[in-house]
Amino acid sequence: MQGIVIATLIVGVIGLLIGAALVAAGKKFYVEIDEREALVRECLPGNNCGGCGRAGCDAAAAAIVKGEAGVNVCPVCDEKAIEKISAIMGVDGAETVKRRAFVRCAGTCDKTSVKCNYVGIHDCRSAVLSGLSVWQCDYGCLGFGSCVEACAFDAIHMKDGAAVVDPEKCTGCGRCAAVCPKNLIELIRSDAGTAVACSSHARGPEVKKVCAAGCIGCKLCTKQCEAEAVSVEGNLAHIDYEKCTGCGKCAEKCPAKAIVRL
Repeated sequence: MQGIVIATLIVGVIGLLIGAALVAAGKKFYVEIDEREALVRECLPGNNCGGCGRAGCDAAAAAIVKGEAGVNVCPVCDEKAIEKISAIMGVDGAETVKRRAFVRCAGTCDKTSVKCNYVGIHDCRSAVLSGLSVWQCDYGCLGFGSCVEACAFDAIHMKDGAAVVDPEKCTGCGRCAAVCPKNLIELIRSDAGTAVACSSHARGPEVKKVCAAGCIGCKLCTKQCEAEAVSVEGNLAHIDYEKCTGCGKCAEKCPAKAIVRL
């Protein structure tokens, strides 16, 4: 009997010591969590789909609070949810503008041609690592569909050798842009009226030799834009969407039709 009592006391003392050690460790390694993180998390759907580019809704909430992601980073959230998150974060409605992906290349099979026959894994990243230039244009879409595989919303597909985004399905999560090894996909405003469907920085004569839809850097677009929203840098047209009014004059006058209406 005495042995049982002693064993019980020993176990009890050990338990108290372990408990005290855990409490001390908890206080020492305690990480303070911003209370806004929990509030933002409640506004998120809880799908943990990864469409925002994060590991899940918890990670998305943390990124929003830390300023590493916008209040509209979740592609599943509706306007009401975004408004609630905006109120929690103390930002105005201007930061809740929805984005959509756009492929800055219109080099389909009828606009350019193949330079070599690529034999290997049909993945854009693998093709880039191989060092081969598959198409005549070194800047264009490779057409192997890494972006298609990355999209969880079936919003991007290959069409005639180039990636094309379906604006009705696109949520602006940016996963396609993240996997494109040539950085051809950018996130633009959902209400954008025009976009430059080219990424080539080659000079005009060189562009015309390899692609019928490439920007030749002629600057006619800049002369048409009354809002001064279009500029040409490195032989390539660029649209400032903060200034763009969506009039479409730049697209109308572009001789190569490298600027398209959306």
